[in-house]
Amino acid sequence: MICPACNNTLTVKTIGDLEVDVCENGCGGIWFDLLELKKVDEPHESVGEGLLDIPHDPDVKVDYDAKRECPRCEGMTMLRHFYSIKRAVEIDECPNCGGIWLDAGELAQIRSLFQSEAEKKAAAKNLYNQAFDAELKILGVKAEQGTKNPESIGLALKFLSPAEK
Repeated sequence: MICPACNNTLTVKTIGDLEVDVCENGCGGIWFDLLELKKVDEPHESVGEGLLDIPHDPDVKVDYDAKRECPRCEGMTMLRHFYSIKRAVEIDECPNCGGIWLDAGELAQIRSLFQSEAEKKAAAKNLYNQAFDAELKILGVKAEQGTKNPESIGLALKFLSPAEK
């Protein structure tokens, strides 16, 4: 595979039961196939430590604003979006295969965002509550006055909140 950031040939790196493609001696980026990033995105997941220092060439120049082509799916442009609600790290994700490209240093940033999946879900729920609680209370008052049904609106917006277990 070819690196979507610097056009270097990617190298397969196996750590534990995880096999990823890295841009060694190029830009230092990492390609994760569908759901692989979830195995290393928290600090307690020790497998991820082996991916924090990919050898890279400091002379390789990367255009971080350029659109990137998926290294797996020919002709497919990846979508750039924030990894989490903290909006600290932007990642490139293929809309076709679900693979994720991280530039050098982004895995370390991602691993520092949340200590666990539970903390990540709690932060998402908190954001949802901040965004919609006041609105739903206003709709509740209107419902008491017979103008709107807040339960149906709340159910419609529920998809934005993480599922509770």
